[in-house]
Amino acid sequence: MRAIRLTIGAVVTVAVLLGIVFTLYALMRNRPQDLPWTRLDLGQPIGAFTGRKLAGLTDDYAACRAHLRSAGVRYTMLPAVQSEGQCGYSDVVRFASGGSRQIRFSPANLGVSCPVAAALTLWEWNVLQPAAQKHFGARVESVDHLGSYSCRRIYGRTSGDWSEHATADAVDIAGFRLADGTRISVLGDWEKEGAKAAFLHEVRTGGCKLFSTVLSPDYNAAHRDHLHLDQAKRGEMGGRVCR
Repeated sequence: MRAIRLTIGAVVTVAVLLGIVFTLYALMRNRPQDLPWTRLDLGQPIGAFTGRKLAGLTDDYAACRAHLRSAGVRYTMLPAVQSEGQCGYSDVVRFASGGSRQIRFSPANLGVSCPVAAALTLWEWNVLQPAAQKHFGARVESVDHLGSYSCRRIYGRTSGDWSEHATADAVDIAGFRLADGTRISVLGDWEKEGAKAAFLHEVRTGGCKLFSTVLSPDYNAAHRDHLHLDQAKRGEMGGRVCR
């Protein structure tokens, strides 16, 4: 028993020391976003705990809206929706023109839960635009989507778990349009070689740092034409998933 207590004590000591070292490292690099207890700041680059903090906004609509406002993101709040089963939402926003965001969504009437909106904002600033500049020397002007809210179960089945779309906690991205006229399609370009495929894979992987679940054509045939991005409330995929 004494040996066991010594072992447990040693593990705790090592964990504390590692925590101190990690904290000092993050502070010396001036990266508070790498620490789990610091406040989320959408104006900061993506940190080690940014994704977890975004997911935590699912339980605090007011704080989520405050984060959007602090980052200069303009939005309108949509009326709550109550529907059958586990469908409906009370925390959906729609991006408004102007402010710190420049990208457009097509169709323009996209409404998503506030945590998804916050993640999309960071995705635009830290993933989409840098990747577009890297591969094409142009900025992303608009994003083509297949919608967010849909009162259905996963894959539209008649039974089983409800989809994150049922609460507007997911959005399906079909493609991108750049300022120079370039069009990039998940369906048409994912499996090809060249800059378009490299861009799509890069923005998929970058999204994994921000969303609870990211599913692409690499996951299954049902996602052959879009990237599924969600901030899962139910954990239907068994934790953070990037495929």
